[in-house]
Amino acid sequence: MRFSPAAIALSLTLAVMSSASIGGRADDDIDARSIALTQTGNQEAGAGRFDNAISWYESALAVDPRNRAAYIAMARAVKAQGLNGKAIRFYKEALELEPNDQVALAEQADVMISKGAIEQAGKNIARLKTLCRSDCAAVDRLSLASSKATEKQQMQASAVEMKPTVGAAPAAQPN
Repeated sequence: MRFSPAAIALSLTLAVMSSASIGGRADDDIDARSIALTQTGNQEAGAGRFDNAISWYESALAVDPRNRAAYIAMARAVKAQGLNGKAIRFYKEALELEPNDQVALAEQADVMISKGAIEQAGKNIARLKTLCRSDCAAVDRLSLASSKATEKQQMQASAVEMKPTVGAAPAAQPN
């Protein structure tokens, strides 16, 4: 009998906490304003105005940071500006939201290959191979690009031939 008030209080606390989580939004439930901002950014990117597009994507992510499409679109926009390191980072953000996103994995691997990060790209390609169910053309294309990039790096390393040079001995000065 003396534990009844504590048990009732604990029961009410658990009931309130569980009902709060039921009322929350699902991970796939992206704010409609964020989606609209992303679409406007896509229109700007399609017109070649990547700085404007990036601003729209930033706004979309400020409204809802779970908008994976905005991260991927942002990565594409910064990649178009030649900022491969930033593109890799934005693809990483998208993959943190959905680790099995095949589009983000493939595009990040492509940017990594162009940046010369062949080993990291290989990890993405291996993951894509495990996720691929039907159309695996992207995996084949990335594997080919990765192997070509590896060959190119090996050829560049072998083209530099180090030849030791022996300098002439300094002439002895007369005393």
